[in-house]
Amino acid sequence: MNIKKILEESAGTFATVPITLHTLTHLPEVQCSWAHNKMSVPSGIPVPSAPPSYEETTGINVSYPHPYPVPAPGQKPDGKGMNTPPYMGQPAPVNNPVAVQTVYVQQPVVFHDRPIQMCCPSCNQMIVTRLSYESGALTWLSCGGLFLVGCIGGCCLIPFCVDALKDVDHTCPNCHALIGSYKRL
Repeated sequence: MNIKKILEESAGTFATVPITLHTLTHLPEVQCSWAHNKMSVPSGIPVPSAPPSYEETTGINVSYPHPYPVPAPGQKPDGKGMNTPPYMGQPAPVNNPVAVQTVYVQQPVVFHDRPIQMCCPSCNQMIVTRLSYESGALTWLSCGGLFLVGCIGGCCLIPFCVDALKDVDHTCPNCHALIGSYKRL
């Protein structure tokens, strides 16, 4: 694809021409004027240059001075010979040694009517809980229900003998601390 031919065919109209730096440096008839940020072709048709910057387009901070010193064209931006701006912020944080603390979080233990293996929070030993049964709300409701049905003569007291109707307390076999409870109702 010949760039000169494309530009001559599109005389008077704006056309987008894919031009790479490689193409511009290897074609003798195309000359670049980088100092003016415009490219010109011998036919006299100007080739579009780079778009304006965001600040130039929106007009933001164009008329305001730069907040920090900008090096002159011949000056290196290493900071030598440049006055630093006065400090106008919070002081820099001081590097204090950071204390790292490891925290172990146990998952909440759900107690049921069977013994569970866990670490006792009281003595920090791995244990299997010991179960003890106590009469709870389900035991008393079962007793009252049997009494209303007509179980008299002591038959209504049967729920107090059935562990499946009682609440369960989980205790540690080592330190005998109460770890948790399972309420049936």
